[in-house]
Amino acid sequence: MAEDLLVELSPPIATLRLNRPQRRNALSMDLMQTLIGALRDISSNKEVKVVIVAGEGPVFSAGHDLSEMVGQDLSDYRRIFDVCTELMTSIQKIPQPVIAQVAGIATAAGCQLVASCDLAVASQDAQFATPGVLIGLFCSTPMVPLTRAIGRKRSMEMLLTGKPIDARTALEWGLVNRVVPQEELTEATRELACEIAKASSLVLAIGKEAFYAQIDLDQPKAYAHTKEVMSTNAAAADGQEGMTAFLEKRPACWTNR
Repeated sequence: MAEDLLVELSPPIATLRLNRPQRRNALSMDLMQTLIGALRDISSNKEVKVVIVAGEGPVFSAGHDLSEMVGQDLSDYRRIFDVCTELMTSIQKIPQPVIAQVAGIATAAGCQLVASCDLAVASQDAQFATPGVLIGLFCSTPMVPLTRAIGRKRSMEMLLTGKPIDARTALEWGLVNRVVPQEELTEATRELACEIAKASSLVLAIGKEAFYAQIDLDQPKAYAHTKEVMSTNAAAADGQEGMTAFLEKRPACWTNR
């Protein structure tokens, strides 16, 4: 439902706010599909350079809506996790960097959402968990971005115990980039977004795409890919403008070409 997601466009930033506080911002099928559509629309919006994903109310997201998870058949479950996977991969496929703004708890698919975002800023009271093992449903899909964000041993501890980690531990482990007091969360997230938005949209998109393309390659293949990306980037108009502006000690004038 459209009302389950609030879309705030304030170029160069767009904020997608999960709006199911009465359900702890659980990721229902409707909400996931609405998020996918919003990300698709934003991906082609030339005025938006950075996207923030936040939750309305005291909780970021408690994960899948379990009321939709009981009594279904196998094809229904496959559909739910197909849509969830499409959502998480859409975050990394759009050209704009995506920042999770995390207050309260982020559990199961909510934790997966944080791990899938390019960056994350958390309030000091935030907690992260993959507690599916405790209710008979191992967090197998959340483990995919979680393992890539924090590594094997730490992921396995979260997955096997279901115990939450606090914001400081999430920062130490690399799940989030910054931890700030609750009252500073919105401002700190926007400050990070604005810092990123100073760059060329083209260059941000090139860099984000290259990052995910090389991250799981072995080193020779990663270099083979990124040296070609960097050559193309250098030849682009904004690559030339940025280097020239640096040498001339002046601000760059981006054309996003």
